[in-house]
Amino acid sequence: MAVMKVIEILANSESSWEDATKKAVKQASKSVKGIKSAFVQSQSVVVNDDEVTEFRVNLKVTFEVK
Repeated sequence: MAVMKVIEILANSESSWEDATKKAVKQASKSVKGIKSAFVQSQSVVVNDDEVTEFRVNLKVTFEVK
């Protein structure tokens, strides 16, 4: 039986939500092994002078506990 754990991660990118998601998983994988999935719980942006300047994601990352 596999035991799974879920952690919450916040990440940002200047280019896209997809890039923020990829950065979050890549960074998390440096200290968390066996990542199985990532669920984008929410997305938001930062607006400065009527322009979107930053994309933000809130992820739930699932990994196997050994």
